[in-house]
Amino acid sequence: MAHQDLRGNPCGSSSAAARDAAERALWRMMSFYDVPIADLDAAIAADPGWALPHVMKAGFLLSLTEPALVAEAAAHLAAARDRAEHATPRERAHLEAVQQVLEGRWHGACRTWDELLVQHPRDALALQWAQLWDFYRGDLAGLRGRPARALPEWDEGDPLYAHVLALYAFGLEENHLQPQAEEVGRRALAIDARAPWAVHAVAHVMEMQGRFEEGGAWLRQHQAAWAEGNGFAAHLWWHKALFRLEALDIAGVLRLVDSHLAGEALQITLQRVDASAMLWRLHLLGEDVASRCAALLEGWELGEEAAGYYAFNDVHAVLAMLAAGDLHRAEAWVARCAERAMTPEDARRANHHMAREVGLPLMRGLLAWQRGAAMDACEQLYPVRTLAQRLGGSHAQRDLIDLTLLAAAASGGHRAMGRALVNERRMAKPLTPLTRHWMEALRDPEGARA
Repeated sequence: MAHQDLRGNPCGSSSAAARDAAERALWRMMSFYDVPIADLDAAIAADPGWALPHVMKAGFLLSLTEPALVAEAAAHLAAARDRAEHATPRERAHLEAVQQVLEGRWHGACRTWDELLVQHPRDALALQWAQLWDFYRGDLAGLRGRPARALPEWDEGDPLYAHVLALYAFGLEENHLQPQAEEVGRRALAIDARAPWAVHAVAHVMEMQGRFEEGGAWLRQHQAAWAEGNGFAAHLWWHKALFRLEALDIAGVLRLVDSHLAGEALQITLQRVDASAMLWRLHLLGEDVASRCAALLEGWELGEEAAGYYAFNDVHAVLAMLAAGDLHRAEAWVARCAERAMTPEDARRANHHMAREVGLPLMRGLLAWQRGAAMDACEQLYPVRTLAQRLGGSHAQRDLIDLTLLAAAASGGHRAMGRALVNERRMAKPLTPLTRHWMEALRDPEGARA
């Protein structure tokens, strides 16, 4: 008879020490407090025949979206398969899902987790991983719907309950259910103040509603819990900088970038993506960030295997190259991404479609703008807006497309298009200093309707 974890899910280990170590690792994955590797190693040592810790290790490594970690993840999946005979059906389903992730079949992985959660709605690992890959592939319905289907089956006293609420809060926010998202996020933090994904969800609400001063105060209020020893800190510093940018406090943004989004603070690609995104926004406003972008690129592993691995990351690498003034490198990078997107053996990968439909058109529009072809940039970037969700990331992250369009329109491109985008922005949230900046930039002193 199978043993059970803390939530009553069938578990293939008879070792209490191994199960406890895996539970600590799961908490780390959901809370981002330190990495789970040491706990998973402890679980493997306590029960060498248990497959799940190897699956968890592989999934964690793949969740970092680092091509350099794929081989190590594959080795752990092979170790899990060697032990699969003694795994429960639930654990074998996780093995199948992570194997699909390894192969780039992200949609299939999320379907496997969906099926698993129907039978085991308190499987926190499935909820966590499915939300991450929903986020990476832009599945807004999944972000909201999956935790919604599971939450009524959970006990509010469960130590992971606040983190599942946080997943739901973020899903609500990305589906434009802002008041509900804020309520759920605040509720999660009332249960457990160490739930940075909930802090993050409420920060997104405030960003979408133009509450930039309140947003900065919100992050300061919870800063003691997320700023030290938490893998999510860099992203929350990015959000703090985003609020300063909305206020057009450029000096404040640069202080945050230099202190928290540069140098040794950047350990993985996901953090470098945030740095690139913020520096690009400053570049659009006319700030000289070339030296900072060059420094960012020096520490970024952008070898042959990285290009075309994940379109969202590819785009942000191009942003850093362009803002660093290295147009030639950016063109070569886009060409390599295009080559991989056309490779037949990559056709099953989720990124194959992301790159062809969104990533490559977006990068080509960025190249056009950097070459000074503002009208071409507008014409190439505008159609991408309606498809941008498929690139993955959040609404706040994908806003860089609109901001680039505004800059292109203001620099001699399609002014009427720029004014339309500003109008849309004004209807979505109160006027902010950043929106006023673009209104002024797009104003035609002669009254012509360009």
